[in-house]
Amino acid sequence: MNVEQQINPENLTIEITGKNTPDPLRFAFSSKRSAHAGGMSAMVAEEERQPMILTALNSEMAANQNGKRCLYVHIPFCRVRCTYCNFFQYASSQSLIDEYFEALMAELTFKAKMPWTQSAPFHAVYIGGGTPTDLTPAQVNRLGKMIRQHFPLTTDCELTLEGRINRFDDSMFDAALDGGFNRFSFGVQSFDTQVRRKAKRLDDRDVVLKRIQELSATNAAPIVIDLLYGLPFQDIAIWQQDLNDFLDSGAHGVDLYQLIEMGGTPMKGMVEQGRLPDPADTPTKATMFENGVSFMAKHHLRRLSVNHWARDNRERSIYNSLAKTSAEVLPLGAGAGGNLGGFGLMQQRNLDDYIAAVKAEQIPVVMMTRVASQAALHSEVKASFDRGFLSAAELSNKFGWDIFHYCRPLFAIWQRNGLVNLEGDYLSLTLAGEFWSVSLAQAMIEVLQKYPLSKAA
Repeated sequence: MNVEQQINPENLTIEITGKNTPDPLRFAFSSKRSAHAGGMSAMVAEEERQPMILTALNSEMAANQNGKRCLYVHIPFCRVRCTYCNFFQYASSQSLIDEYFEALMAELTFKAKMPWTQSAPFHAVYIGGGTPTDLTPAQVNRLGKMIRQHFPLTTDCELTLEGRINRFDDSMFDAALDGGFNRFSFGVQSFDTQVRRKAKRLDDRDVVLKRIQELSATNAAPIVIDLLYGLPFQDIAIWQQDLNDFLDSGAHGVDLYQLIEMGGTPMKGMVEQGRLPDPADTPTKATMFENGVSFMAKHHLRRLSVNHWARDNRERSIYNSLAKTSAEVLPLGAGAGGNLGGFGLMQQRNLDDYIAAVKAEQIPVVMMTRVASQAALHSEVKASFDRGFLSAAELSNKFGWDIFHYCRPLFAIWQRNGLVNLEGDYLSLTLAGEFWSVSLAQAMIEVLQKYPLSKAA
């Protein structure tokens, strides 16, 4: 490679570089472009999906270089659809859940037997949704035990059960612990009663806060909560109280997520109809993020990523970290997504189609893509921005060319615009860069796609 070759800064648009503004935290970009960064991929034709994924699962070779792998299990049921949610699939019905759960157990057993599955241990397991805690305690217990019985797991494997505090009583907690779950993630979003009610969250502030305090005080497993900032009725003062309530809850970890207003959510329609006030604008959400970062630093919480903090060393957030890298993820359940053997996978969202595929001993895949040639590089970019810095040496060692040098003209513009700091062979995000980290990762991925390795070599 010609080490002098670099991207031409004249080719870079303001969507890539951001604006040169006195206040980059609030105005570097007009809005966050998406919840997650990503690159392009090629679709696999329907008739090719089954043979290709079966070939991958019958192989003992892992496609990723670092050997890390995860298991994701999807439970597509909720008793109530939150106004901001774009992932709602099915209202909870015990008979429907029971039928689905048996199909899930069949899929789990089938995929667990595959040579690919047994060829290496899994580092993290995540049960997501939907609302996984809408399963019965017996089902949660059985799910955990089936995973531990049938899948090879590392000795320190993180098994996370996601859910709501609502109806998460001691019988559910004990059943989950007995089933082998060792981490619990609750989508609190806000403690404020009015904010919660308008977002269709179940239970008022005092109920949620007390239950998290009780669970955290057991010290049986890390208790982690999600908080959203930017919800309707959630002003700066309420957000500050949400942060205080997190600290008072005793929870072992917290994610601070920006509300992303996506089409198709009840909230969007309710705002348009005048039934809800507008959620916070981007500058206000930037202020909320700033307050959150300052709060966590003031109270000496350990930062694991640009939006995740831990109270102590028990909270590791392994799945969330690995899922942003090139780690392979085996999906189970209707609507689950993952990647393995060089393919991206999305499973059937329709329950009837999912159950029929499982009964026919087919992989219930509805969409399949070939991972792009630069997919591992794109994953590394996403993971680096998520942790808050890029290392020239790590990029070079992993991918065999000086990506950092190649992109340095872009980095220099970002530094001028107040988004990053360049110190030798490291790029670190400023507070503004942390807020816009997904936009920066997406911008770098787009640059590498437009000016790929073949043109840099």
